[in-house]
This record gives sequence, C-alpha cells and structure tokens, in this order.
Amino acid sequence: AGNLRRINCSCDPSDDPSVKSFGKKYTFKTSTDKETSDRLRRLVHPFILRRLKKDVLKELPDKIEKVVSVHLEGEQKKLYDAYAQRLKLYLAKQSPEEFRQSKLEILKELTRLRQLCCGPSLFLEHYHGENTKLDTCMELVKQAIENGHKILLFSQFTSVLDELQKAFKHEQIKSHRIDGGVSKEERIRLTESFATDDTPVFCISLKAGGTGLNLTAADIVIHYDPWWNVAAQNQATDRTHRIGQKNIVTVYELIAEATIEEQILNLQKAKSDLVEEILSGDGIKSTVLNRDELLQML
Repeated sequence: AGNLRRINCSCDPSDDPSVKSFGKKYTFKTSTDKETSDRLRRLVHPFILRRLKKDVLKELPDKIEKVVSVHLEGEQKKLYDAYAQRLKLYLAKQSPEEFRQSKLEILKELTRLRQLCCGPSLFLEHYHGENTKLDTCMELVKQAIENGHKILLFSQFTSVLDELQKAFKHEQIKSHRIDGGVSKEERIRLTESFATDDTPVFCISLKAGGTGLNLTAADIVIHYDPWWNVAAQNQATDRTHRIGQKNIVTVYELIAEATIEEQILNLQKAKSDLVEEILSGDGIKSTVLNRDELLQML
C-alpha cells in the first residue's frame, strides 16, 4: 500500500513498542524521572506538529479566565460533608484489591459529591434548601445581561441545565439549549438564531457542545461545574473564542470551595503541566489516582 519511510526517532533501541512495556516504562511511573521524560519526549517528538492558537490566529482577541469560588452553606454544606465523610470511611476500610474491584461504585459516589456541589436537588428529590452555586451563577448571568453580553453556559449534567432553565423562566430570561437529545438540524437552527436574536443565554451540555458549533455572538462563557479533562472544557470555550470573535472573551469557572471541585481543578492543572512537560521538557509527573490520593481529594 505504498512505500513507508522510516523515521529516525533517535530513541533507545531497547525500547519495546508493546503496550505492556510502554505502560510499565511510562504510564504507571510515579516518581519524577528526567531520563524517562527525555526518552518519552524523543519517542513522540517526530509525530507531533504543535501549533498554538495564539501563534496562528494573531488577530483573535484575548481570553480572560477567572475562577469564581463558591462557599457552600447551610443544608447543602451539611449534605456534602456527610457524603464526603461516608466515602472516606468506605475507602479507608478497603484493601488495594478491594479498591481495584470497586472503582465503578467509587465513581458513582464521586459523581454524587459533584452533584451536591451543583445542587442537592439533582438527585435528592425532596430537597428544597440552599443552592449557593445556582445563586452565584444567576448573579453572574444577570450582571452580564445588564452589561449587554451574551453567554454560553456549560454543564456536564443535563439536570443542571433543567434547574438553570427553571431559574431563567422565573426571572424572565430567555435561553436556548443544546444537549445530546437535540437533532443536528435543530442545533443548526438554534446556533443561527442565537447569532441574530435577543436571547442572551445559551445552555449547552459539555459533551454536546464540545465541537461543531460556532457561537461567536457570545463573549462570556460560564462553566457551571469542572470536568476531569480540561481539554473538553477548552473545546467548549472555543465555541466562542475562535475566528469571527471580535470581543475579549471572559471565561468563568464556578468552583465550590473545600470540595472535590477544588481537587478536580488541581488535577486539571497537573494534566496540563504533564502535557506541557512532554511537549516542552522539564520532567514528568503521574496523574493516576490511587486510594491514598483519592482520600486526600476528599
């Protein structure tokens, strides 16, 4: 199927290309090791063409990123602390083997903690107490609208979008919405409408809005909840910070203080640092979570 050209990677000839060997040498490495980092950089360098947006699109306006800290209060805070303590006790009693076998259950509990940060009513049907994050988000939205801005509002939870749209309806704020259940044709119609109508808010589920949308009518982005993968959030932000944008884009990330959301933010930073280290140099870190690291996150 054509001639293949051999690429000289200047790599260690003893490097075994198998997945098992790669994992042993790089993926599961837990300590800083400059020699390992350098070897991995040599392996991947011939296959990477790195073009930064700021270098290619010099006319693109700036993007300002801000973390908005949210202090949970009242019943919401009590519920979060109770669920976090329950997970701590569960993890503390587990052996390494039990931990490996119960990852799905642990993921479910971590999702519960994230939902409690967003609003306990997401899974507690009869909850009618405080929702500090929703209140903070509504303040940001109303201030942005008063100053003539249009807003993209992202969440991973469609139930969060439900709660937001209820609040918008109560405040008589118009909004569009895209999630996984919206057809391709409807996505196109809503996108075109947002560019010309007076609707100030576009609610989008993170997975449905990561690619394929051009929403440069907005110049404010709000991430209601953080995702483990910062690249997914950046792709969502790029729905408005792209060719055609004439205004500075401001990105707000709502983070509940002293919760797993702060730890997700730290993990995002660690992953970003890891990518930068492999592409640019300066060592290598592991972002694989074990039981002790998970306990520290709680």
